[in-house]
Amino acid sequence: MQDLSTLKVQSKDPWKDPKANGWEVIDGRQELSDRTLEADVVIIGSGAGGGVSAEILSQKGFKVILVEAARLKSSDEFNLNEAEAYHDLYQEGGMRATKDGTMSIMQGRAVGGTTVVNWTSSFRTPPQTLDFWRDEFGVQGMDENTMAPWFAQIEQRLKVMKWVAHNRNNQIMLEACQSLGWQSDAIPRNVSGCWNLGYCGMGCPTNAKQSMLVTTIPAALDAGATLLHSAQADTLIIEGEKITGVRIKTLDDNKIATGATLTLKAPTVIVSGGSIQSPALLLRSNVPDPHERVGKRTFTHPTSFAFGIFDKEIAPYYGAPQSIYCDEFSHRDGIAGQAGYKMEMMALHPGMVGAFVAGFGQQAWDEILQLPNMGGSIAMIRDGFHEQSQGGAVELRDNGEPVLDYPINDYVLEGTRRAHLSMVEMFFASGAKKVRPSHSQADYYNNWQEAQLKLAALDYVPVATGIGCAHVMGGLAMGADDSRCVVNSDGSYKYLDGLYVMDGSVFPTSVGANPQLSIYGVSARNASLLADRLKG
Repeated sequence: MQDLSTLKVQSKDPWKDPKANGWEVIDGRQELSDRTLEADVVIIGSGAGGGVSAEILSQKGFKVILVEAARLKSSDEFNLNEAEAYHDLYQEGGMRATKDGTMSIMQGRAVGGTTVVNWTSSFRTPPQTLDFWRDEFGVQGMDENTMAPWFAQIEQRLKVMKWVAHNRNNQIMLEACQSLGWQSDAIPRNVSGCWNLGYCGMGCPTNAKQSMLVTTIPAALDAGATLLHSAQADTLIIEGEKITGVRIKTLDDNKIATGATLTLKAPTVIVSGGSIQSPALLLRSNVPDPHERVGKRTFTHPTSFAFGIFDKEIAPYYGAPQSIYCDEFSHRDGIAGQAGYKMEMMALHPGMVGAFVAGFGQQAWDEILQLPNMGGSIAMIRDGFHEQSQGGAVELRDNGEPVLDYPINDYVLEGTRRAHLSMVEMFFASGAKKVRPSHSQADYYNNWQEAQLKLAALDYVPVATGIGCAHVMGGLAMGADDSRCVVNSDGSYKYLDGLYVMDGSVFPTSVGANPQLSIYGVSARNASLLADRLKG
């Protein structure tokens, strides 16, 4: 293990004293009365789409207000405590799930959005996906060659490079894929001076992760943007066929409205709240939606898991969480055939593993004691490419908060069955002594032959089949097909002047890879187009 005592933090917490930086930061918790603010552009959400858009537009000379529902929290407060991180930095305290509870949803809720807590995997949008968007939905100007410069720009901005310092958990996948003849490669990561702590999901305490929190948002504030945090966008202000602003509810430390309302007036509003919050905002605002497509075709990369126990230490809680991937099964049956899946490894920390262990009582205790010798893998299904994969729909609860209705159908379950087989085979090929897939009826299997027989006998049904997700995409699809899309390829909303969407909700399907670089690239393109348009 690396000697961390020899390492130094690359930079101090940039948010320690915003005023000293000359930044305008408004804390919604301290807003006790109603008031109105004005800007050229209001951006709702500070994650991958909002952060990139804020930097580009503010540096072009526009007065930008960047709105974030979460409380500002930065590296000096990132203490690698799982319970605190899940509560403070994730949607619904890390407990978000689909409407019927069959799928957990891990999404960030922070200044910087999910980029603060993701595991840094940075893939360009697969060309097969870009071609499918063009051919099926009429997305324009986003083929592989056209998008390449935008991806390259972001990769340079966020220091994206292939990672070579694999921990033992990722070495498992590399060795197994080499043994089995499966495609594999190193994962590009957006880090600089990474300490290899392995706790990326709790916020980076060394500022090595090049999240929006330490890159584009500070750059936007340097250029004159305003950050408004602890403030939730409630409804858009619509006058006739034009957007004119947004109403904001300020929130206290418990994420409860304080009673104050801020009115942000702007001729241009960019919605960048992510693929659950962005559709929810449009639904609460009763935006024009003639084909009733807002919130529809929301995708998740339904993700299953497998765990292998070895006779040597794996220490899956240390080192870069993901640094090797396998695309052997991503497009084996073509872009629109049976469910393809991307395989990666996963960090395993005690709190997270406690949710995954098998059984109860002594059985659960015995399993979690094996954590130091445990490896963990995931398989992410590409949803949205087959006629039987229509995704889910964002709905509003009675209190106006969103929930995702995503039925786990036979298409997803069959893909999960095949993914389990692949992950179990991978673990045995790497020398695991026993392996268990994420299924409530499954026990640990002692060899590949036993696993094949017993997996074939499992009932692949919702709930019994363990599925979660960390990537939510779609819900406000872009494209020329008005019957299925509500956003144009440049991010503009089809039915309201001045309203733009710049986040993963514009994707007509899932990406088929960890989506942060796709969001960065598409948002950079569209924010630049918008800046040129506003300049006239």
